[in-house]
Amino acid sequence: MNSYWEEERKNHEAFEEIKQDQKTSVCIIGGGLTGLQTAYYLSDKMDTIVVEKNRICSSTSGKTTGKVTSQHGIFYDYLLNSQGKEFAKMYFEANEKAIKNIKEIVEKENIDCDFEEENSYVYTKQEIKLDIIKNEQKVIDKLQKGKSEYLKEIELPTEIAGAIEFKNQAQIHPIKYAYGLVNKILKNDGKIYENSQVTDIKRDNDKYIVYVNNKKIIADFVVLATRYPITNIPGYYFLKMYQSTSYAMVFEPNKKLFDGMYINYETPTVSFRTIKDGNKRLLLVVGYDYKTGTEELKDGYHRLEVIVRKMYPEAEILFKWTAEDCITLDKIPYIGQYSSLMKNMYIATGFNKWGLTSSNISANIIADKILNKENKYEEIFKSTRMEPIKNRQEVGNMLKEANKSILLSRFKIPKEELDNIKIGEGRIIKIDNTKVGVYKDKTGEIYKVKPICTHLGCELYFNNIDKVWECPCHGSKFTYDGKSIEVPSNKDLKTY
Repeated sequence: MNSYWEEERKNHEAFEEIKQDQKTSVCIIGGGLTGLQTAYYLSDKMDTIVVEKNRICSSTSGKTTGKVTSQHGIFYDYLLNSQGKEFAKMYFEANEKAIKNIKEIVEKENIDCDFEEENSYVYTKQEIKLDIIKNEQKVIDKLQKGKSEYLKEIELPTEIAGAIEFKNQAQIHPIKYAYGLVNKILKNDGKIYENSQVTDIKRDNDKYIVYVNNKKIIADFVVLATRYPITNIPGYYFLKMYQSTSYAMVFEPNKKLFDGMYINYETPTVSFRTIKDGNKRLLLVVGYDYKTGTEELKDGYHRLEVIVRKMYPEAEILFKWTAEDCITLDKIPYIGQYSSLMKNMYIATGFNKWGLTSSNISANIIADKILNKENKYEEIFKSTRMEPIKNRQEVGNMLKEANKSILLSRFKIPKEELDNIKIGEGRIIKIDNTKVGVYKDKTGEIYKVKPICTHLGCELYFNNIDKVWECPCHGSKFTYDGKSIEVPSNKDLKTY
């Protein structure tokens, strides 16, 4: 399902897919905001190519909330206690700098992307959670005096116990911003290829060979900006993070909306912001996230709608979609060198649902690394750190699922099994100790797939809300007929 933001893509022609072998200084894999901002910072200094599997911003960047904020929920007390004051202060500064960087790009390049400065709020409805809210605000005061304020009331039309206000944050239209970046990249003679899927990356002496649509790009530097890395070894990022899916809906309300951006502290979290749509305002609500590939929260769209109806009873539903994000085990993104064994290959991943500021931080750190410049924030996001693997329980669960293997031979599904499958339903059927993924479309046609992820062999789960196969280990997604649609997998499922 396309998001509200992705409607903007209709105003832009698609870029050609790669049709011949290429040589370049920098090959950026992934045409989301991380990849495009990295290309923006590099394309006026060296030859730069961006390759995108689908259309630019067709994944998380096109389904984001569009919030540009350093307020990442209740987070800084955790950072202070787990990493120390200096680390927490640097993390905060890096995100604040990213807000300023994005604003400067918008102004310098005259990008019409509905950039608006807004205050941001995290709130609780529970009196028992007030001490957590108040303590977080005190921690933020230690990091930058006057940046935040504790409040008892907010504009969002719901009762609260207390909230923290972050001043001078922002919101944008992410795809309008992306095309503004594209215009500058092209002016700098950078190249962008869409519908160009990378299938492999190989080291050749001091160069890299990137295999794309049966063509080769030979590059000095490679940047993996695919949300979840499409290579496994030697980075081993699949041991250090998982993927989470959230529901999103856009409403046209029946009355005036609020100012500001909001998210609650409780679980499940729900995020609110407004969208400038011509002369009117729309409401974007995102939340009810679940670990991709697990038993999802039943009908998350309905749950979001119930919340909105209490505030705006006559609101009309305009769009709904899901968005996927990488969650690191220590809650800090991985930005920098892909592996100590892979010189001149860089990665940005694990944004923990705060991708707008994280994407700009990533672009600056990686561009500085390639240009041999120092970056003061590089060390706190160090991508080769291994400390998160101390979370043995999470890693153990991943490895247990990743080691599952199932062999599937040709077979016929018994009629009684087919009759039990509803129209629009998918499930895994076990026949003679063999498992097969089956989906029945609205015409009654049956699609049969091998329900094993082509990334690392985990057994898949069928999401009956979005009609996709999902991997519980690392978050790959496939259409009901087996086409790969979300990384880290870049191969289709076997079909029968």
